[in-house]
Amino acid sequence: MLRFYFVIGISIPFIIYYVVKMRFMSAHADRFSDEKRYKLIRHLAIHCMINSNLWTKYTGVENLPKEGGYIMYPNHQGKYDIVGIFFAHKKPCTLVMEAERSKIPIATEVLDLLDGVRLDRHNMRKQIESIDRISKEVSEGRRYILFPEGGYDNNGNNLQDFMPGAFKAALKAKCPIVPVTLVDSYKPYSINSLKRIKTQVHFLKPIQYDEYKDMNTREIAALVKEKIQEKMDSVLQDK
Repeated sequence: MLRFYFVIGISIPFIIYYVVKMRFMSAHADRFSDEKRYKLIRHLAIHCMINSNLWTKYTGVENLPKEGGYIMYPNHQGKYDIVGIFFAHKKPCTLVMEAERSKIPIATEVLDLLDGVRLDRHNMRKQIESIDRISKEVSEGRRYILFPEGGYDNNGNNLQDFMPGAFKAALKAKCPIVPVTLVDSYKPYSINSLKRIKTQVHFLKPIQYDEYKDMNTREIAALVKEKIQEKMDSVLQDK
């Protein structure tokens, strides 16, 4: 956490600037395109990386569907996960965040600016509404990030159980599923050091609807986890 508090300490003016700008753009969303709003988020991610003495290597951008909406399903490691993905993913996208975590400063501004989804795990009716909204928007061409592991406490480079319910939106939208492997993304804000750290983001080959349409969500979760694990094992073996 040393790096996290260090970055907060040296970035107060920068944080105030971005928070004010994000709130303004969110309040006047009709005046700013998805591209302009996402561009601001990517600038925020890059500044965060520079101030934190971090860098992210990414591969597989060519695997991302050129047209239409899709849902990215990454493993979850820590607070830096979304920063690395935003840096690597250049086209506008949004995300699904647990309602309680979305109340954290900056996280709430990012989610509002990208018009993301707050998922309430304690309210089944709202969960269904969220799934319906995600599937509808993905069908219309939006791109989403959804973490199927849920939490990230002490995950490290070890995958946890993938929640089958996380794949209901993809099944309903009949969209491509893009597995994403994050490596060493837990290190930036869990290791008490200011030394330079490199994380990795790998976009894997999409799983098309025809490949999973006859599966239930539990089987889809197992398939996505298997593909992410295979890439994780390969990367760690080569380190």
